[in-house]
Amino acid sequence: MLRKIFILAGYLLLFVFMAVTLSFAVHESNNITCSNVQVDFLENELIQVKKEEITRLVHNADKQLMGKELRLINADLIEKEVEKHPAIDKAEVFKVIAADSISYNGILGVRIKHREPVVRIMSVNGRYYLDETGDKIPFSSSYTANVLVATGDFSEEYARRELLPFVMYLNSSPFWKAQIEQVHVEKDGGVKLTPLVGDQIIDMGSIEDYPEKLRNLKAFYQQIMARNNWDKYKQISLKYKNQVIAKKK
Repeated sequence: MLRKIFILAGYLLLFVFMAVTLSFAVHESNNITCSNVQVDFLENELIQVKKEEITRLVHNADKQLMGKELRLINADLIEKEVEKHPAIDKAEVFKVIAADSISYNGILGVRIKHREPVVRIMSVNGRYYLDETGDKIPFSSSYTANVLVATGDFSEEYARRELLPFVMYLNSSPFWKAQIEQVHVEKDGGVKLTPLVGDQIIDMGSIEDYPEKLRNLKAFYQQIMARNNWDKYKQISLKYKNQVIAKKK
């Protein structure tokens, strides 16, 4: 009986100790102030805004951030301000308390997801990226993306309505994504492709019926070009229905 009383008393003392320690920790953490901002994003994202620029956006959202108690920091407000950057798709702001041997440090973590460009537009009417939804991502010296390039004389509306579906079709195919590096649109609407392999120009005519035209071109590649003929032609025309016309050098 006495042994059970000692065991019960021991548990009670342990409970009181843990409750007091937790109460102290909560009290201490309520007073922890922000001493640092840490920005994180995946290193394989095509566009990467410099971490210094993101940190600047965070400080612009709360100009008295450093030294402010973590519990008083409005994370939602900071997220919304950071997400106004046209290259940023999503921002997640969270608060971290880091403890060392003598004190606690408050850290504001900022996790970023960038927009993913699928094409780089370099037309006479503007230069920008487009993502798969057609949203514009402006050029910046702080980031660049290795994606298909579209040049020529066309409007932003054409880029979204006509060019973007075509680019998405190319990107959906491992073959065409690896084969085509540039799309050029002429003033009359004619489209020419520059391949990565070989130095010939591919004249599509209009962008209409591109799935059929590309199927015919792929068949031509497999039946003719694959026989060490990559450098024998200067132009391949897909302008006419169900025809592939190749001009030799």
